[in-house]
Amino acid sequence: MANIIIYGFLLLIFAITFFPFWYIFVLSLNDASAPTYGQFMLWPSDFSLGSYRTVLQDEEILNSFVVTVGRTVVGVPLTLACVSMVAYALSKRELVGWRGFNLYFVFTMYFSGGLIPTYMVVRSLHLIDNFWVFIFPGIMSIFWMILVRTYMEGMPKEMEEAAQIEGANDIQIFLKVMIPVCTPVLATVTLFSAISHWNAWYDSYIYTYKDSLKTLSAVLVKILNQFQTNDMLNTSQQLANEQRKLPVSSESIRMTVTMVATLPIIVVYPLLQKYFLQGMLIGAVKG
Repeated sequence: MANIIIYGFLLLIFAITFFPFWYIFVLSLNDASAPTYGQFMLWPSDFSLGSYRTVLQDEEILNSFVVTVGRTVVGVPLTLACVSMVAYALSKRELVGWRGFNLYFVFTMYFSGGLIPTYMVVRSLHLIDNFWVFIFPGIMSIFWMILVRTYMEGMPKEMEEAAQIEGANDIQIFLKVMIPVCTPVLATVTLFSAISHWNAWYDSYIYTYKDSLKTLSAVLVKILNQFQTNDMLNTSQQLANEQRKLPVSSESIRMTVTMVATLPIIVVYPLLQKYFLQGMLIGAVKG
């Protein structure tokens, strides 16, 4: 009886969290000319791919998709490299100044310079309207570093000692011993970093002015904001007007862009799921 209650509760939670996403997906596939306001829909009443054709033919959205893919492909490996190298160094308690380095990194988790000083630093580095503004300012995450460091500290010291006896130096031990055994936690960090890059929009919003550097999430925010503004013709309606032969509307465009921005990162999650739980639990228990 207890199991039935638990499974029923979990099923209810799943339905509550999944339905809004499913509803957006249904609306994106529904013919925009069909009345949907106030209706409870579990599947399209009039199936149509018109909104997806419109979105995938828009240059701004396609360009933003390329920018988002680019920052994810470039940013994730660089973040993974920085996080793992710093974590490996700080996992060695014999490191000179070990406690001071740890305090220094932890301090930055709780205190920052603020938006204006950060903007001034970014500008002084000539990263405004530069693709690398998406990579360098957020290349290091202290929380992810602590997660990886904690995982490395839990590894048997005998592995490194055996490698040292064979003549391996610190770089060889890091690349050939620690990295392979830290696959679960590194996969977890990879997933976190990929989601962070894919969903990022604020850095594009404040650090870039060129339309060619806008990310997909930034374009989505722009469309959603302009849809709610009554004193201008919103971007979603413009997209609909450009394709008058296709039955699309501003509502369907909003839902479709949301799906285009969400589906790719959802597809990545199952590929890393088997490592995700293990990496999180080991890091949390050890910490």
